[in-house]
Amino acid sequence: MPAKSISLKAQMLRRRPVGGAPVAQGAATGLKRSFGTFQLTLFGVGSTIGTGIFFVLSQAVPEAGPGVIVSFLIAGVAAGLAAICYAELASAVPVSGSSYSYAYTTLGEAVAMVVAACLLLEYGVATAAVAVGWSGYLNKLLYNLFGVELPHALSAAPWDPTPSGVTHGWANLPAVILIAMCALLLIRGASESAKVNTVMVLIKLGVLGMFVVIAFTAFDDDHFKDFAPFGVAGIGTAAGTIFFSYIGLDAVSTAGDEVKDPQKTMPRALISALFVVTGVYVLVALAALGTEPWQEFGKQENAGLATILDNVTRGRWAGTILAAGAVISIFTVTLVTLYGMTRILFAMGRDGLLPARFARVNPQTMTPVNNTVIVAVVASVLAAFVPLDNLADMVSIGTLTAFIVVSIGVIILRVREPYLDRAFKVPGYPVTPVLSVLACGYILISLHWYTWVAFGGWIAVALIYYFAWGRHHSALNEESP
Repeated sequence: MPAKSISLKAQMLRRRPVGGAPVAQGAATGLKRSFGTFQLTLFGVGSTIGTGIFFVLSQAVPEAGPGVIVSFLIAGVAAGLAAICYAELASAVPVSGSSYSYAYTTLGEAVAMVVAACLLLEYGVATAAVAVGWSGYLNKLLYNLFGVELPHALSAAPWDPTPSGVTHGWANLPAVILIAMCALLLIRGASESAKVNTVMVLIKLGVLGMFVVIAFTAFDDDHFKDFAPFGVAGIGTAAGTIFFSYIGLDAVSTAGDEVKDPQKTMPRALISALFVVTGVYVLVALAALGTEPWQEFGKQENAGLATILDNVTRGRWAGTILAAGAVISIFTVTLVTLYGMTRILFAMGRDGLLPARFARVNPQTMTPVNNTVIVAVVASVLAAFVPLDNLADMVSIGTLTAFIVVSIGVIILRVREPYLDRAFKVPGYPVTPVLSVLACGYILISLHWYTWVAFGGWIAVALIYYFAWGRHHSALNEESP
C-alpha cells in the first residue's frame, strides 16, 4: 500500500502502538497460543545449551586459555542483564517478533528495520552454525559405533580444511539433512515441536550431567596455573565467541503470539532459562578444563567433549553416549533458531515491512509454512558451503546489537509510558539496563574487525531495502496523518 504524504523523518521515527497495531492487508493477525512456562523455558534452554558447550568450547579455549571460565561468566552476566530487560518488555509488549517488535514500539520504524536485520542474521547464521557443529558429532558417533565416518567431502564446506590443512570439502550434507528435519517438524505445528524439544532437552541435560561427573574424576588443578595466557584481551575475545550461544534467550521472546498468558509466562521463562544455561555452561567448562590442558582444545575435532571422555575412560563407551546425546540434543538448537527466524519474518510481514505472504499461516497447523521453507533453504545453503569458524562471530554481533537495543528500549518505554501495565519490572532501574548496554558493548568491541565489516555491509543492505520498499508498505501508513 503506498505511503501517505509524510516526511521521511516521520516515517523513520513512527512507532508501533503498545496496545495493538494495524495489520498489513492479507496478513494473519496472530498465531495459536499453546506454550506454557515449562515448555517455553525449555525452548530457551534447548536453543542455548548445545552451541557454547558442545562445540564452541574448542574455539573459545585457544583464545583465552583457562580464563575462558571468566569469559563464560562475562557473557552470562551480559546476557543476564539483557534477559532482565527482555523480561520487562516481554511483559509490556507480548507479541511475536522479539527485539524487532520491542524496537518498533520504543525506538521507531527505521531502528526496528536495523534490529530485524540483526535478528535475521542472528537466527539464519546460528541455524547454519549449529547444524555444521552437529555433523562433527554425527561422525564421532558413527566412528565409535561402526568404525566408519562420512567422507570429508560430504561433511565439510568447500573452504573448511581437513586436520592436515588440505581443503577438499564439497558440501556439509549432514547439516542440510538436520535443517530439513527441523523444518518438517515445525511445519507440523508449534505444539508438536515444543513436545519434541522438551524430551530432547532433558536428554541433553542428562548427557552433560554424565560428562561433568566423569570429567571430575580426572580433575587436575595444575591445568589452571597459566590462567590467562593471552591477558584480558583474550578473555574478552573469547566472551564474544561464546556469546553467540546465548541466542536462546532471545528465542524465548519470538514466541509472544503463541504463549499462554504471555505477560507472566515470558518473564518467568526468560529468567529460568538464564539461570539453567549459565550454570550448566560454567560447570561443564570447569570440568573440561580440569580434565585436559587448555593447549589441547585447539587440536580437537568438532566433537571435543566426546573426545575428552574417551581420554578419561580410556574407552569409547562414555564418548559414544555423549556423541549420541549431542546428535539428538543439538537438534533442539537448530529447531528453535529456525523457529525464531520464521516468527521474526511473520511479525515483519504483519507490520508490512515485508510482503504480506510472510504473515500467512496454514489454516490446519496455524504455522507460517512459507517462512519455514524459505528459512530452511537459506540456512541449508550457508551450512553446506560456509565453515563454522566464519559463522559464529556473525551471530554474536547480531545478538549483542539486539540486546543493547532492548536495554535502551526499557528506559525509553519507562519514560514515555510510565503507567503502562507491566507484569515484570527491571530491578535496579535505571542502573540495570545501563549496565546491560555497557557489558554488551564491551563484548562488541572485542569482536574481530572483519566481523564489523561484514555486519556493516549487511545493515547497509537492510536500510537500502527499507528506504526503497519497506517504508512505503508499512501498515502504519494507515494511521499516518
